[in-house]
Amino acid sequence: MTGPRNLVAEPLTREAFAPFGEVIDARGADSFPINQGRTERFHALAAVELLGEAEGLRGILSIFRGQPLEPLEITLMERHPLGSQAFVAINDGAFLAVVAPPGEFDESAVRVFLVRGDQGVNYRAGTWHAPLLPLKPDSDYLVVDRQGQGNNCDEVTLDTPIKPVMPTG
Repeated sequence: MTGPRNLVAEPLTREAFAPFGEVIDARGADSFPINQGRTERFHALAAVELLGEAEGLRGILSIFRGQPLEPLEITLMERHPLGSQAFVAINDGAFLAVVAPPGEFDESAVRVFLVRGDQGVNYRAGTWHAPLLPLKPDSDYLVVDRQGQGNNCDEVTLDTPIKPVMPTG
């Protein structure tokens, strides 16, 4: 195995992340007032995908508490072919979203996004992604994904590890 391949983390924008899913971010999103004008609703920032006809199929909400990966080298990617999976930081837990397009895994197509602590991502069904990569200890995330029958997790081991590089400036 060769040494890791460095990939610079890109800023997370709706346009850049569109091939992989949706950015969950109130900034720049459509909104309207509710609750007698006391609350601003940023409506439908992402859509939950639930694929398949399994009995008991439902969308669920969980909290994941993550720890940084040390050393920061990704050797495994996974995908959830039967449903989307969203991660939204609860306690300002910035993280890295390391992704590749759905379909046959293409190691050369991997990209790294820096997700600020006030953003989230919703990986589309089938999008390849690294396991959770928080940047500080005890980072909590609200996770929305699929529960039900069927194999909803495929994994691949990378031929060349990926070393995310934080952007400079």
